[in-house]
Amino acid sequence: MIKKMLLFVYLVFAFNIQLRAQDTVFNEDGQKFTLTDAIVRNHFDYKDILNRIKQDTSFYKAFKTLRTIGYSSYNYIQMMDENNKMQASLNSKTRQNKIAGCRTMNVLEERVTGNLRNNKGEYNYTTPALYASLFFTKGSICGETNIVSGKNRKIAGSGIDKAKEQLKMLFFNPGKKIAGIPLIGNKLDLYDASAHELYDYKLDYVDYHGQLVYVFDVQPKSDLGFFAKDRVVVDQMTTWFNPKTLEVLGRNYSLSYKAGVYDFNVQMEVEMTYFNGILVPKILRYKGNWDVIFKKRERGLFTATLFDYKLAQ
Repeated sequence: MIKKMLLFVYLVFAFNIQLRAQDTVFNEDGQKFTLTDAIVRNHFDYKDILNRIKQDTSFYKAFKTLRTIGYSSYNYIQMMDENNKMQASLNSKTRQNKIAGCRTMNVLEERVTGNLRNNKGEYNYTTPALYASLFFTKGSICGETNIVSGKNRKIAGSGIDKAKEQLKMLFFNPGKKIAGIPLIGNKLDLYDASAHELYDYKLDYVDYHGQLVYVFDVQPKSDLGFFAKDRVVVDQMTTWFNPKTLEVLGRNYSLSYKAGVYDFNVQMEVEMTYFNGILVPKILRYKGNWDVIFKKRERGLFTATLFDYKLAQ
């Protein structure tokens, strides 16, 4: 009898815990967000949190900050063929200096294999050219800032330069519209009404590298039909936010799409850190497979490991 009573008490207790741990769906103007028990129980102002997440510029600003400070970087780039065999690679260590408002770069170590560059020193692939535009400096570049407030990123140039700018926007603004990309520009917007027909949104409060933070997860709905799936570009995006400042501490995301003239499948992982109270990228990992008409398919990956930050002199 006592055993039965103890079992009954245990089951009631477990059932109550399960009830308390159930997620809550928050509906605002027809847009639904799932809030975990940790968010509801701690009485967080989730409306303000979600609004600030949608308006975030800290991710982009952190990368712009790299143009205003000194830092060292280990750089690794690898290009593969259709059999996943390495065609070309770069392994280097560089040092960016920021002196008197201008940045320059020293190549401290470098090892290149395959046909990464042509005889003029230009890259034979778009992937390393993109990497170079993010982390390498030619000559001396002056007058840069990390100001992003009130600025709308615009696609400039044509050809390869335009493609690099579009790729940069995919990196810096995942989940937002990108002009000039045929067929998918508007499909990248995760925060309009039509996107809520395709994706589930979840806000949680979790441990991230030893500290409690907000995590915002976006996933395609599991019950999408064939035509709805064709509108999905973001396969997954998870972002960790500083609970005090709501700055991005890390982000993992994957994007893919197939159209008549191009297709791509890209995964990114980014970790941030603080230097002198300023948010900066720490590690960036990329793996991509994409093809554009009249261009040869590219399969590449790269990793940037940044350290030894230094204020401008």
